[in-house]
Amino acid sequence: MYCRGVLTVASDIEVLARFGRALADPIRCRILLALRDAPAYPADLADALGVSRTRLSNHLACLRDCGLAVTVPDGRRTRYELADERLGHALDDLRTAVVAVETDRTCVDADEKGCC
Repeated sequence: MYCRGVLTVASDIEVLARFGRALADPIRCRILLALRDAPAYPADLADALGVSRTRLSNHLACLRDCGLAVTVPDGRRTRYELADERLGHALDDLRTAVVAVETDRTCVDADEKGCC
């Protein structure tokens, strides 16, 4: 994670919490999966995902704050990519993991948060 321009190493728990925060929103999940495939420019991501540029910008800021995405200057534009190529592998592992879900149960906050 970045802290005042200095790269620091986050603890295991902090890394997992940041990953959880990033994955808590479906749009951020879609962004991460898109960046897993290839670096992208914000305008292209917004078009591909069908979201406004303002909304996308807020989600990209969250992913940067979580330390999962970084910006790369490219002339007058800024490209986004995963902070570490291993995040792509982690996303694939999470995406294909078997999740044990009881069909008659949902998350406690399902109605309020739109999960499960």
